[in-house]
This record gives sequence, C-alpha cells and structure tokens, in this order.
Amino acid sequence: MISRILARFSAIFGAALLSTSAYAQVSVTDPWIRATVPVQKSTGAFMQVQSAAPVRLVEVRTEVAGRAELHEMAMDGQVMRMRRVDGIDLPAGKPVNLATGGYHVMLFDLKRQLKEGENVELTLVVQDAARKRQELKVAVPVKPLTYSVHAGH
Repeated sequence: MISRILARFSAIFGAALLSTSAYAQVSVTDPWIRATVPVQKSTGAFMQVQSAAPVRLVEVRTEVAGRAELHEMAMDGQVMRMRRVDGIDLPAGKPVNLATGGYHVMLFDLKRQLKEGENVELTLVVQDAARKRQELKVAVPVKPLTYSVHAGH
C-alpha cells in the first residue's frame, strides 16, 4: 500500500518537474511597457525572448487591455509600416528582440492609464512544432513616456 502511494507521489512529482522545465525553456529579459497619458488607448511592450527549443510566440494576453497583438514594423518602399503578425519564430538558443522599430507587442483598448513604476502582467503563449502550447507569465515594469533603451536608461 505504501509503495503504491510512494509510486503515485513520484509520478505526480515527476510530472510537475517536467511541467516546470517546459516553462523554463522560454526566458524573457529586459521587458518594459511605455507609460501612457490618461486618455491614451494603446501602448507598446518590448523585451528580449529566448527559447531553448524552437517555438513560436503566438499570443500575448493581459488584463489591462482589451486586446494584445504581436506586431512588426518594416519598411514598405519609403514608408515604415506597422502590421499585425500571427506569430514570431523563436529559434533554439537565439535571442529575439521585441523592440521599437521591429517586432513588438501592442496593447489596445487600454482599460486604464499605465503609470511609470507599476508592473503589468503579460502572459506569453508559445507553441512548439507539435502545436502544444505553453504559457509564461511575465511581470513587466512600466517605464516613463520618454524612456528609450538607447538613451542609457
């Protein structure tokens, strides 16, 4: 009886460890969201994302916005255009920058002002080649309206 209980506990504990390591495959560094003024309804979120295995970032969610979308800024002739993308590939072991002027996250229909110094929780959803999805929750600091990574902040 005790051996069955120990075996069952080991199986559950092992599954929990595997689940934890699956989430640990994707890491996020230097996340930030640009602060907003009271009437502003959208803003951007930026970060560097890296995965140990090849996956695709396919969705972002947050409670502070009506919707969150993955976007890309790219030149279209002589004009820089922003467009929604269905996903962003995260090659194994290679960091992918979600930054101004390239891939990034847009938050639309903001439910409130985002103020400098607070943290906003984002949920990143990645999908592997077998279409298995995993979620990663990230606490993202809100930076000033004038914040720029290039300005040495």
